[in-house]
Amino acid sequence: MKPDSRRTRPDVIERAHLKDPDDASHVMHRYPAPMEFDGFLQRFWIPVWSVPPGLEAPQRVLQYPVALVVVAQDYARFYGVVPGLSTTTLSGAGWAFGVMCAPAAGALIAGGPMSAYTDRHVDVADVLGVAGEELTARVRAAMATDPHAAESHAVGMAAFGDALRPLLPVDDDGRLVNEVVAFVEGDSEVTRVAQVCERFGLSERALQRLVHRRLGLTPKWLIQRRRLQEAAERLRDGSAALGEVAAVLGYADQAHFTRDFARVTAMTPGQFAARHAPGR
Repeated sequence: MKPDSRRTRPDVIERAHLKDPDDASHVMHRYPAPMEFDGFLQRFWIPVWSVPPGLEAPQRVLQYPVALVVVAQDYARFYGVVPGLSTTTLSGAGWAFGVMCAPAAGALIAGGPMSAYTDRHVDVADVLGVAGEELTARVRAAMATDPHAAESHAVGMAAFGDALRPLLPVDDDGRLVNEVVAFVEGDSEVTRVAQVCERFGLSERALQRLVHRRLGLTPKWLIQRRRLQEAAERLRDGSAALGEVAAVLGYADQAHFTRDFARVTAMTPGQFAARHAPGR
């Protein structure tokens, strides 16, 4: 498996990653998943960091509603979704090699409902068995040579592919939850669970069961997470005033928007904009 021309620039900051604008602690390499994993895996992400002695670099993420599989020098884990703000603190020098799953994949990897993994992680071997141990060994051997090298990344991606390929194909419920998440994430006008039910012809109870089983979350959370990610994106580019951002995202007023944003990020929208917007 070789990196292809669809690779995005390493310095692209996704709207989910609330990266401090002064944070130069790491380089992020990203690669799309191979087409054979369409609907199962989304992308590989490989941060390589170097933090001066005595310092730390917290990485704050409004996680997407998907599972992660991550191999690093000192751990190998399967992660469920963190409903609040996910924070990882970098120190020293190191790397991590992760794959961002599609919404369908978590339950297939875990072999059961993702509700058991909400806000927690387990060792990769706990869900993949011997294949997880082999995956860990192969990724660590590849990255030991040069964690920045495309050749090392290609070997690591091949290891992930070999470990996860036996779990294909994606089942019907998996394809449905992929479509539900894509609908919510792709349309800013989706602000009510009833809109999702109408789009997919599901009762609210059926939608609740699907999202809880496959993601460990609620449909309301999906909508709220997309709104917060979009809010962070708009506040970062400085293109609109706080009141405009609240209105575009469907909030009744700026106070509700401020409360929701601060509850999850521990910063008010104004504080976030002052720290992240251009020309701050």
